[in-house]
Amino acid sequence: MKGLGAWGLEGSSPIMHGHPTQITRLLLALAIALVMGCQAAEPVARLHVLTGETMGTTYTVKVVDEGFGEDLLAELPSIVQGELDDVNTKMSHYLEDSELSRLNRWRDETPFPVSGETMTVLEHAREISRLSGGAFDITVAPLVDAWGFGPPGQPPEPPSAAEVDRLLELVGWEKFELDQVAGTVRKTIPELTLDLSAIAKGYGVDQVAEALDRAGVESYMVEVGGEIRTRGFNDEGAAWRIAIERPDPAGQALHLVVPLSDLSLATSGDYRNFYEIEGRRISHTIDPRTGHPITHHFTSASVVTKECVRADAWATALLVLGPEGIDLAEDLGLAAFFLERNPEGGFTEHKTTAFDSLFDRISE
Repeated sequence: MKGLGAWGLEGSSPIMHGHPTQITRLLLALAIALVMGCQAAEPVARLHVLTGETMGTTYTVKVVDEGFGEDLLAELPSIVQGELDDVNTKMSHYLEDSELSRLNRWRDETPFPVSGETMTVLEHAREISRLSGGAFDITVAPLVDAWGFGPPGQPPEPPSAAEVDRLLELVGWEKFELDQVAGTVRKTIPELTLDLSAIAKGYGVDQVAEALDRAGVESYMVEVGGEIRTRGFNDEGAAWRIAIERPDPAGQALHLVVPLSDLSLATSGDYRNFYEIEGRRISHTIDPRTGHPITHHFTSASVVTKECVRADAWATALLVLGPEGIDLAEDLGLAAFFLERNPEGGFTEHKTTAFDSLFDRISE
């Protein structure tokens, strides 16, 4: 599920479903550099760019130097990597010794203690599951595996209807309970497994951003696998320019540039991670309510919020909902942008009032 963010690739992290090719990673870095690059000839401040790998994908952090010293510059790489490593060691379902993996192996209905960071992510997940009517669900892992988008890989044939029905008994966001005071999670069925791939990257972005805030950095762009959070302005003194990709399996193409300042953006799409069996397209975006991949024509959903953790999760939820997601996003006041694939070719845009207002906000 998750996060084909602005110029990112859905499912690119080991806490995500699927993995990008090295070429795609290079395209990601190049595209972000081009789209977010300065427009004027003379920059007004120095721009420092940090890149690396985390969670099975890449990250890019751009920091505008407005006069901070060499000591802070030297500390920035460890600040960024340290925050990302901490999230990965807690929330990866690929690392056997992560907190999440240990919780998934816990075959008991007694409470399991988790860190404050994991509890925060679980709280966001439950709220968005409730508001989306279960379109977002971090217990969907058994279905993701059965359809061939988890660690086991692609099956020789899709799961039968009976198998899907059986697995649906192991899925449901209401089948785990949180005790925020005690800091524990309790499964109501021992076999329940949680997968934070559609939300943890966004949380990692937030953790890096908050660490930069504490360090006194006033203008930055943090991107992890396509999920993005911004603060202040770029080195030209303008809003950060973030691209939303046009769905095209043949390659990456810019569809829309969104000016962002003090906001986050995440996109979920169905056009990179899929396969075909007997002419049938199998999308990696699984509807947790039905147990089947989505079949509607909505191909991407982008969401802008303050916190990236919420943009990340809502992008997945709205893509699952497809046409239903437009009204829900409008009712909730979400800044959301959808692309619908037309049968005759091309795309139809759908956007909420709050998304339209982003352009007015930046121009004020």
